[in-house]
Amino acid sequence: MPLRFPLRSARLHVRPFRPQDLPAIHEVYGDAAVMRHVAWGDPATEDESAAMVHEHIEHQRVHGYAFWAVVENSTGRLIGDAGFEAREEGAEFGYTLARHRWGRGLATEVGRLCVDAAFRELRLPRLTAVVDPANPASARVLDKLGFRFTGARPEYGRTHHEYLLTGPDHRAARS
Repeated sequence: MPLRFPLRSARLHVRPFRPQDLPAIHEVYGDAAVMRHVAWGDPATEDESAAMVHEHIEHQRVHGYAFWAVVENSTGRLIGDAGFEAREEGAEFGYTLARHRWGRGLATEVGRLCVDAAFRELRLPRLTAVVDPANPASARVLDKLGFRFTGARPEYGRTHHEYLLTGPDHRAARS
């Protein structure tokens, strides 16, 4: 069943990326402080940001889900991404938010939107996530969403902690 967008919460909404989102998302992807825990840990060039936006759009077309644009309801400003990537292990959840929006509970809020969509609308059986061990804040977000730590694995050229969430587990998520 295809998702109906936007996905909405009290402070945010989530929608598929559009090509015109590039300048706003490059502010996030090009920030070294934001990207130090994401993928390889390097900020993106403008060309790399453009390639990621294109990949998100194409992934949505092919899989029916992707990393989506996260937009503040109050300002209409794009402040990051959240969603899923199809991986061998299953759909992998992730998010990236602008530094000036950290510490406000927005990662947990957008995570709940995504997890609910994954299990209720998309009917995915499970979600995985990886977190840089040097990023305990993201591990706490996953814990609040009901993910459980399953071990460590090499990912993006360095060790990451792996987490798992299955359909019934998400109902036990903590605030």
